[in-house]
Amino acid sequence: MTTIQLERAFKALANRRRLNIIVHLMNKKEATVGEPVAVVHASFPTVSKHLSILTAAGVVENERRQMEVYYRLATSLPPVPRSIQKFLK
Repeated sequence: MTTIQLERAFKALANRRRLNIIVHLMNKKEATVGEPVAVVHASFPTVSKHLSILTAAGVVENERRQMEVYYRLATSLPPVPRSIQKFLK
């Protein structure tokens, strides 16, 4: 993992709403954008933006199925974010 990748992961995790999204994905395994909206008490576009940031940082990955995009924790999470998962449970 490069220092740039590590910086992106830490920046992505340095937000309360994104951490709540991660906890939601840990519990549900995968979700569409609409599901975490109620959990983080934010609008659909806001949650979508947070998921984009998490995806760009390599913390979350997505898969399009017909009209929906499903998000889940990245299967190849960098070591540091994976160790942070232990504290979020």
